[in-house]
Amino acid sequence: MSGTAGTAICLLRCDLRAHDNQVLHWAQHNADFVVPLYCFDPRHYLGTHCYGWPKTGPHRLRFLLESVKDLRDTLKKKGSTLVVRKGKPEDVVCDLITQLGSVTAVVFHEEATQEELDVEKGLCQVCRQHGVRIQTFWGSTLYHRDDLPFRPIDRLPDVYTHFRKALESGVKVRPTLRMADQLKPLAPGLEEGSIPTMEDFGQKDPVTDPRTAFPCSGGETQALMRLQYYFWDTNLVASYKETRNGLVGMDYSTKFAPWLALGCISPRYIYEQIQKYERERTANQSTYWVLFELLWRDYFRFVALKYGRRIFSLRGLQSKEIPWKKDLQLFDCWKEGRTGVPFVDANMRELSATGFMSNRGRQNVASFLTKDLGLDWRMGAEWFEYLLVDYDVCSNYGNWLYSAGIGNDPRDNRKFNMIKQGLDYDGNGDYVRLWVPELQGIKGTDIHTPWALSSAALSQAGVTLGETYPRPVVTAPEWSRHIHQRPV
Repeated sequence: MSGTAGTAICLLRCDLRAHDNQVLHWAQHNADFVVPLYCFDPRHYLGTHCYGWPKTGPHRLRFLLESVKDLRDTLKKKGSTLVVRKGKPEDVVCDLITQLGSVTAVVFHEEATQEELDVEKGLCQVCRQHGVRIQTFWGSTLYHRDDLPFRPIDRLPDVYTHFRKALESGVKVRPTLRMADQLKPLAPGLEEGSIPTMEDFGQKDPVTDPRTAFPCSGGETQALMRLQYYFWDTNLVASYKETRNGLVGMDYSTKFAPWLALGCISPRYIYEQIQKYERERTANQSTYWVLFELLWRDYFRFVALKYGRRIFSLRGLQSKEIPWKKDLQLFDCWKEGRTGVPFVDANMRELSATGFMSNRGRQNVASFLTKDLGLDWRMGAEWFEYLLVDYDVCSNYGNWLYSAGIGNDPRDNRKFNMIKQGLDYDGNGDYVRLWVPELQGIKGTDIHTPWALSSAALSQAGVTLGETYPRPVVTAPEWSRHIHQRPV
C-alpha cells in the first residue's frame, strides 16, 4: 500500500458476507479507509422484462433487508459498518467519489448477466472520468472462472455431466479467505445511511405462514447457523441424498439456496465444511451430493457467461411473443394454485404464501406450465423471479430453460407426469392436504385425482368440483395409468 491515504469503495451486491469476501479482503490490504457499500437499485423494483410482473416481491425483499442489516451488524463488530444508499450504484459511487475526494479504488465482484454487467460498465465509465482505479474479482461460484478447463468460455459443454466430470477430474477449489478481526474505518465524515423498510418500497411485510418450510431470516449469521445445524448438530447432511426430494418441513434439504443467492454464505466455505465433515465423521453419497448441487449452480452461472442475453430470450415451440387472453387465464390458474391438479396447486400455493418451493415441486410446476399448459416458459421464470426468496438469476433462468426443453438437457421432450410424481413423492397426500385444505376430506392417494372420484365419494369428502375446488384445466392422457393406484 502506498504512503498516501486512499479510500476504497467496496460495492457489495450478491456477496453480503464478511467471510471469504475477496472485495473486502483486497480493500483491507490496499486502502487506508474502506467503504463497504450496498445500493438499493430502483431498477430491481420495477417490472420484469417480458410480462411486467413485479421484479422483487415481499418474501425476497424481507430476506434482503434482513441480510443487509445483519451484514451491517457484523461489520460494526469489526470496527466498520455498511453504508446504505437508495439509487443506481453507478450514480451513488459517482456521488461518493465527489463527496469524499480521496477515493483511489472501486472494488466489486463481477456478475454474469446483462443488467448486472450494464451496472459494471457504468461504474467503469464513472471511474475513468474521475481517474479512480477499478478492481474486480470473481467470487460467486465454487470453482473459479479462471480455473475452468474450458477456455474461452465458448467451449463450455452444453451438457452438465460433461462439465462436472471435467472439473471433478482435476480442477481444485480455491481456499477461502480469512477476514481480519478488525477492519479499516470508513472515510471521515461519511454517514452510514438508514436501511429502508418494506413500506419504503410500497410493500407490506409478509406474515410468516406456520406451514412454511423456510422460516429462517436472511443474513450471514443465520446462514452459518444453518450450516452448523445441518452438518454438525444433527448430521442431517449424511442423509441428504435420501431426503432431498421431500416436501414438508425444514430438514429434508440443506435450505442453503436463499443465503447463497445473496452471497450470505460462500460456496467455497460450504465445500470446506463438507471436506472437514468427511474427514471427521463420514463421507458418503449424501455429502457428495451437496457438492453435486453446488456444481449445478456453478454450471448455470457459466452457461450465462457463455450465452449472454440469449438465456432470457430463447423460445420454445409453445412460446408466443404476445400471450392470448386464454393463455393469461391459464397462467392465472397456475400462479394462484387453482389448476384443479392438486400436486401443482399445493406447490404454487406454498410459493405464494412463503416464497419457497422444494426442488421437486419446481420441476413439476415448470413442466406443467410448459408441457401440459403449453405456455411460454418466461411467464413462469418471471413469476418465480418475483416470488422466490432464493431467486438467483442464473439458476432460475437456467432451470426454466431446462424444464422447457430448450436449455442444457440431453434428453428430448422431458415431461413430468403430475399424478405419478404426486404418488411418488407425496404418497399419502400429506403435502397436498397441508396446502390445499379444501381437499382434506379425501383419504389416501385419491387426493391427487379428485376429478376421478364418484359423486358420492366427493360428497362424503365435502368437495364439490367447480365450486369448492376447480375441475382440472387440462388432463394428460398418461395420467390415467396412475388413477386409483397405491404409492410404491
